[in-house]
Amino acid sequence: MIDDGERLARTGIVPRNDVDRALATRFSVRRFRPDPPPEDLVGHILRVAQRAPSGTNMQPWHAHVVAGATRARLSAALRAAHEVPSEHRQPYAYYPPEFFEPYLSRRRKVGWDLYGLLGIARGESARMHAQHARNFDFFDAPVGLVFTIDQRLAIGSWLDHGMFLQSVMIAARGHGLHTCPQAAFAPFHRPIREILAIPETETVVCGMALGYADENAPENRLVSERAPLDEVVTFHR
Repeated sequence: MIDDGERLARTGIVPRNDVDRALATRFSVRRFRPDPPPEDLVGHILRVAQRAPSGTNMQPWHAHVVAGATRARLSAALRAAHEVPSEHRQPYAYYPPEFFEPYLSRRRKVGWDLYGLLGIARGESARMHAQHARNFDFFDAPVGLVFTIDQRLAIGSWLDHGMFLQSVMIAARGHGLHTCPQAAFAPFHRPIREILAIPETETVVCGMALGYADENAPENRLVSERAPLDEVVTFHR
């Protein structure tokens, strides 16, 4: 894994404070070390993240922390579900039914950059499938998070939930931990709900791996690109 200094150099960001550094050095880690963070630290991170804003302070989020035997059972169930995806239904559309520019090119770029680091060539569908399945082991992270939201809430609460997710990831960076948010969990509500006893009124938003990054993993050398500021920001003066 490249260190924070090299990662910052490749992003072109010069941090002006610790918050800048946490944001700029956050990335989706795809291989973790087995040593777990202390449980009280995980609780502290989630407590801090709860300061995320939400409309009329509704706080429309719920986090399930899984470790040990429960994490192992969940991973096994998700891997099995991944092998028969036709038996599972995603309750909400994370991606559009058809990709278009500029989103199609950005999606392809990060995918092929990752596969290139792993030595996976175009057409190697079995290896791509196996790499995707690593989501369900939380990329070896000793702690997994599953986030849910009450399905009766509206889109504004989903936006609020996203701010909570980002707050978890940045709080984790402040303590030297890394994360990987995982939309791959979304289709597999049934096995997740059964193992974690999630009520029928709750929808799984995503999973998240939490732990210490494996510094020797080639996939952790990925630095995803960002569009130039003038493509995504308009200043009105």
